[in-house]
Amino acid sequence: MTADSTLTALAAADALCSRQGERLTPVRRRVLELVLTADRPVKAYDLLEALKPGPGSAKPPTVYRALDFLIGLGLVHKVEALNAFVGCTTVHTHSDGCAELFICTHCGAVEERHGAPVSTHRPEGFRIERSVIEHFGHCSLCDH
Repeated sequence: MTADSTLTALAAADALCSRQGERLTPVRRRVLELVLTADRPVKAYDLLEALKPGPGSAKPPTVYRALDFLIGLGLVHKVEALNAFVGCTTVHTHSDGCAELFICTHCGAVEERHGAPVSTHRPEGFRIERSVIEHFGHCSLCDH
């Protein structure tokens, strides 16, 4: 993500938080910035290390709370199979759709697409709030 697109994404995140009656605190903002600027999925302890140089170094619960907050607003996705995090490519909540992550097993790149949360196997009465599907394979760059 370029510096301009990161600034745009952070501004959109600020606006989303305001609309939701939430605050993008300095720690939440910095965690989001680190996730957005990472060139591949980033682990929580890597985020923790990146936050340490600052005053009042963050502790693991602080990072996990920030990530939970950002995931809840649809700003970050957890790549479950990798136990790592990626920034959402579009700022929105996922109550109206499903994030699909396409993960290259060769270079580690993750690309995101969105679709409708369709499940024909959903238990009766179950309401999907958020859905993330992970696909593993080779990206177009690595497939050649």
